[in-house]
Amino acid sequence: MLRAALIGFPSSGKTTLFQLMTSAKDAPRGKGDVNIGISRVPDPRLDVLTKMYNPKKRTPATIEFTDLIAQARTGAQALVDVAGYKNADALVHVVRAFRDPAVAHPSGSIDPARDAQAMEDELILADLGVAERRLERIEKDLKKGRSSELERERDLVQRCKTALEEGKPLRTLELTGDDRKLLRGFQFLSAKPLLLVINLDEDDLAEAGSSIDRAAAQTGLTGFLAHAATRAVALCARIELEISQLEGDDAAAFLADLGLTESGLDRVIRTTYELLGYMSFFTVGEDECRAWSIARETQAQLAAGEIHSDIQRGFIRAEVVGYEPLTSRGSLAACRDHGEVRLEGKEYIVQDGDIINFRHAT
Repeated sequence: MLRAALIGFPSSGKTTLFQLMTSAKDAPRGKGDVNIGISRVPDPRLDVLTKMYNPKKRTPATIEFTDLIAQARTGAQALVDVAGYKNADALVHVVRAFRDPAVAHPSGSIDPARDAQAMEDELILADLGVAERRLERIEKDLKKGRSSELERERDLVQRCKTALEEGKPLRTLELTGDDRKLLRGFQFLSAKPLLLVINLDEDDLAEAGSSIDRAAAQTGLTGFLAHAATRAVALCARIELEISQLEGDDAAAFLADLGLTESGLDRVIRTTYELLGYMSFFTVGEDECRAWSIARETQAQLAAGEIHSDIQRGFIRAEVVGYEPLTSRGSLAACRDHGEVRLEGKEYIVQDGDIINFRHAT
């Protein structure tokens, strides 16, 4: 399962958003407490397929979110020892941009760019400690005997240490696939993809609309979005709380009044999914319509393994039809009649939205 961890300073709205996204009833109560919840990835395509097949079960893709209560100035240091954060595939930083005299900011003023940089600095500092300790261990091991593998690791970790000392998060480094594989065991926090969730006032959200560029400019966060591994979503936690208490049609009308087509919570979940480089393929039928999560550029045989390892081992062919042809024609049989159903081999690269039936030996 994909895993994301929420970070943020006190009074940012982080835990409120966690509860809304995961429908968690009990929030963490004190420093170091951890909550884990599951969010369903919003995908209108699955809704359409469910209406077509009227299955007994509808199963969306999911993301696991972790929420930790930590001290304002040692948040990232606290994350180092929490497995749910070290093992997270991405970090979601909730940045306060709303003004509320009744909710004091720990730093005494509202400054989203300052807070974003402060958290970035903490991630970098935490990673620097990890890199320094590993380099010390490598040097001790190398004194016992030369090792080309250890020397390569030393050079790579030294490169990371240099970047961290320069104040650069590791997600900005250009690394090869082998480099990333080698560093995976260190679970560097600043190497993880980062989603900034800008928690705005209602008036500021109405002004920004669906434009992240406008929201980032309003809050001074434009410079943080220069790297592909960093994305942003703007929302207003108070509005999200109101939306969560409305029925579907009323919620849609409320969003339309704000010039939005989907809730901020849905955008956070969906953007986290995309930031991680994942997409969905579907299996459909009378029993179940389901979205399956896979990394982009995944081959068909590996995608089959997401359903069951036996299907991967016994893979013969993938019967594939695109989402658009299937929903346009109205049935798989009609797609077959028009030659739009393909048989693909194990090396076929699954495309986002593919509807697949795997043929396999039992």
